[in-house]
Amino acid sequence: MKKTATLIALSLAFVLAGCNTVKGVGQDIERAGNAIERAAK
Repeated sequence: MKKTATLIALSLAFVLAGCNTVKGVGQDIERAGNAIERAAK
């Protein structure tokens, strides 16, 4: 039981870390797109 709880906790931590990483990449791409748009004007 203890091993299962530990495994679930670690899995949850990796999933949450992955979500934050994907969100950060999305924000970086959005900023790059805005910079390109401003340069085109």
